[in-house]
Order: sequence, then structure tokens, then C-alpha cells
Amino acid sequence: MNTRIFGHTGRAVGEVGIGTWQLGANWGDVTDETAMATLRAAHEAGTTFFDTADVYGMGRSETFIGRFLKETRAPIYVATKFGRFSPPGWPENFTRAGVRQHAEASLRRLGVDALDLTQLHCLPFDVMKRGEIFEHLRELKRDGKIRDFGVSVESMEEAQYCVRQEGVAALQIIFNIFRQKPISTLFAEAKQRNVALIVRLPLASGLLAGKITKASKFPADDHRTFNRDGQQFNVGETFAGLPFEKGVELADALKPMVLAGISMSEMALRWCLDFDAVSVIIPGAKSPEQARANARASALPPLGAALHGRLADFYERDVAPHIRGPY
Repeated sequence: MNTRIFGHTGRAVGEVGIGTWQLGANWGDVTDETAMATLRAAHEAGTTFFDTADVYGMGRSETFIGRFLKETRAPIYVATKFGRFSPPGWPENFTRAGVRQHAEASLRRLGVDALDLTQLHCLPFDVMKRGEIFEHLRELKRDGKIRDFGVSVESMEEAQYCVRQEGVAALQIIFNIFRQKPISTLFAEAKQRNVALIVRLPLASGLLAGKITKASKFPADDHRTFNRDGQQFNVGETFAGLPFEKGVELADALKPMVLAGISMSEMALRWCLDFDAVSVIIPGAKSPEQARANARASALPPLGAALHGRLADFYERDVAPHIRGPY
């Protein structure tokens, strides 16, 4: 797998990482055995960047990664997140004591001496603008509890604010063929400041794999059932903020643009990787087969200017007017 330098950390990471929300919760059942097999398959395919969060299964996802780290001597870069776990919950999570409590808990579950990267997990913008939360993170870094810190954001307004904060090493953003706004609003400044960009939801909750139909059903505990219209958290985290049926229609409209010899999901992942501002993409996987399939995007050639132009026009004309939620 090709590697990229992760911003000013200087670390080289495989450009196709793995998101482990699916292994923790909210994507239907994944057994312990399948979760561990999925992590092993991702690593065998060249993945060295594992993204998680304390709240994914209330520690379940971090615990799986901790087990995997004990199995291997290979260098794995683990990016976790905090801020949404309860107890203590909001607003205590944002205090100095709350920040330290969650960092210590992640350290224990991962079984490491210091967190490679901890990220604010889509916190309220007004909390971030007060500034104290960043000082709490700087203190954790001075104390050796974390090596670096970053921010997972919902909107480009939040991203533009956070990219300018002292010490921020990475921003995690939603970016895919259906969510192209970061290209014009964030990429140049992130590159200029050498801040790493982590791309989540590169397949738009599966829409860009091209296999979902309007008749598709998901388990009751899958966010694609219970958060379709933002009932539980930001609507942008589910189907890229598109209404489900419209998202299926748009995905179907993309199918004639897929290049011969590759799948629609491979095209969608390769599209993200074609932007040099992107440090790593973190498609989720619920099985070893999915993890291996995601990794294959790294070996594909760039899509080419003509297809990128068609996809940009498609986004502006057909997709952007339908996106809901902070963006």
C-alpha cells in the first residue's frame, strides 16, 4: 500500500486506513471473532492507520484494537476520539478533569503508554471557540499522555476555525463524491499549515458502493435506520446528509461513470485519494473481505481529469442542493 506523511507528525501511514465505528456499534451486529479478523485482514493488506473512538460501543472498538496491538509488533498509528462518552457526559466531558478521565480510559483500553492521536469528537462549536478544551489537550501532550491531538468536525466553518488552533495536528472531515465542499474551503489552508486530513465516510454510509436500493433494509441498531433524518446525531453522518431515496437515485446516476475494470466503491475511494491534501481515508469494514477490498483502492491509478470534471459538475448540479445538516 502507498503511504503518506501524516501532517507535521512526520509519521508515514498507509493511505487507506480503517474506521472502526462498525466494529463497535450502530452498524448491526459484528461478533468479537469477526472484528478481530477484520483488523488482521486490514493490516495484512497494508493498513497501518486505525481510527476509533471511546464511544464506539462504549469502549468496545478501542478494546478490539488494544487486543490487536498485543498481537503484532508492526507500527500501527491509532487515532481515537473523545467527548461523547458518558459518564460523565456533557458538559463535564469538556472540563480539564473530564478530558483527562477519558484520555486515561482510552489508554487503558488500548493498552498503550501514550495515545498517538486523540481527537475532539464533533463537540459543540461554542465549546471549541471558548478555547479551554485546546489548552487541556496541550497539557495532556506536555504530560506525555498523548503524542498529538486533532479535531473531528461536522462543518467547514468548524474546520476553518480548528485548522488555525495552535498544536492541531489533524482534522477529520466528511469528504466523498457527494460532499465536495472541502476542496474549495479547506484543502489549501490545511496543506499550507501541514495539518493532516482524515477522510471519514468516503463511501457515504455505503451509498457509493452502488449496492443499496430503495428497498434495502438495515438492522434496527444500524444508524442507517435510526438516524436517517438526524434523529440521534448530525444527519451528515448518515448517507452524507442526503435523504435516503434521493441518495439511492444519485448513486444510481453515477453508475454509468464508473470506469471499466473497477467497482463503484473503488472509484469512490480512489477519487478521495486523488487529492494530495488528503492524508488518509478511513472506510469502515465489518468483515475481512471488506477490509481487503477497501485497501485495493491504493493500487489503482488516478481517475484522470476528465472524470474528475464530470464528477465535480455532477456534484454541483445534482447533489449539493439536497445535502442537509451542518456542512
